[in-house]
Amino acid sequence: MSTNAQSRLLREVITLEKGKPPIQTPYDGPGSIRYLTPDFLRHKVESTIHVRPGSNAVRVNSGEAIILWDGSNAGEVLRAREGMLASTMMRVCHNYDYDTGYFYYALKGWENYLKGQTAGSGIPHVDKEVLGTLSLFHCRKSEQSIIAEILSTVDQAIDQTEALIAKQRRIKTGLMQDLLTRGIDDDGNLRSEDTHEFKDSPIGRIPAEWKVEKIGTLASQVTKGESPTWQGFKYHGEGILFVTSKNVRSGILDIAKSEKFVSDAFHKKLTRSALRYGDILVNLVGASIARSAVYALGRDANINQAVCSVRLNYEMKPLWLCEYLQLPKNIERLLGEQVETARANLSLRDIRRYLVPCPPSVEQSKVIMQINLLRNGYQYQLSSLKKLRSLKAALMQDLLTGKVRVKPILTEADICE
Repeated sequence: MSTNAQSRLLREVITLEKGKPPIQTPYDGPGSIRYLTPDFLRHKVESTIHVRPGSNAVRVNSGEAIILWDGSNAGEVLRAREGMLASTMMRVCHNYDYDTGYFYYALKGWENYLKGQTAGSGIPHVDKEVLGTLSLFHCRKSEQSIIAEILSTVDQAIDQTEALIAKQRRIKTGLMQDLLTRGIDDDGNLRSEDTHEFKDSPIGRIPAEWKVEKIGTLASQVTKGESPTWQGFKYHGEGILFVTSKNVRSGILDIAKSEKFVSDAFHKKLTRSALRYGDILVNLVGASIARSAVYALGRDANINQAVCSVRLNYEMKPLWLCEYLQLPKNIERLLGEQVETARANLSLRDIRRYLVPCPPSVEQSKVIMQINLLRNGYQYQLSSLKKLRSLKAALMQDLLTGKVRVKPILTEADICE
């Protein structure tokens, strides 16, 4: 009986079987079979089409290891579901020495390497020789089963968290729409036309207590930045932050993207583009046109000519207006008939004349509080998901390499090894 663990080359323990195209697609007649697609196996879609298989169709069972063999994602390792394998996929069958769940995770651990080693000048594909030289840690099957169970438990937690995040995202989107267009009454309840008084306005039905104003009326300043073009100018790795449209996302100021800095001397020359805490930034051009964020950093900064700065007066709270501007229907209204592409552009005039509802200041604060609660709950789940993924990566590194061993209860099959 051998108890020594060892690594084995993949080519010594596997056989490969490539999928075949169906005879007819879609097909719901007699003998139809579920056709496996990458998104279906990634659980990004709930269902897939059925097809008419040929006599050489490759039928797979749930849990088997599948590799995307051709295409931009060649090398991705997926867990099969019962159905017919597509022609861009390869089934990887292992010998009896490996537990099916363990084998899937062990192969999955090589995914990034495989994707980086694809071959072909046209359509990339997995290099069969490279695949064969990969090594898998081998131990008792009872130990393999425990490792697979541990990793599967973490995967289930990841799936549940992702589902919860998707649900919270839908709830958050709907509630944000309601909070910013219907508001909250004095008792803290969301308004409804069935229980509260609403009125017509140029931007649709709004609560009777609200009014409508142009942004230009609510702002003490609406201006755009400038890009330094004078001789001898250069960006620095530190200094005064220089914000561009790449930094302004949907409600988020992401200074990690294309972070640039200017010297203090140049900052003093860029007076028109200097920012203050609470300024609303709106992208005037580019792929993220009409996206906005609040500048809430306690440091000096400037914006370039692709970004507009809106400095509000006391009647309107920056966070409320920024969130209102991010509602999809309001972005569409701001863009008007412009197509949302890199060639579309907004003017300062477009921003100044844009109509927005103005709830009482106290109500704006209540709405902001509710939005922050929604956002904090959502961010907590995102943080939990990140931790679970990190945990899984660490466990795979430890358990699939033998760095950390688990102690299975010996079975009769183990004793006979």
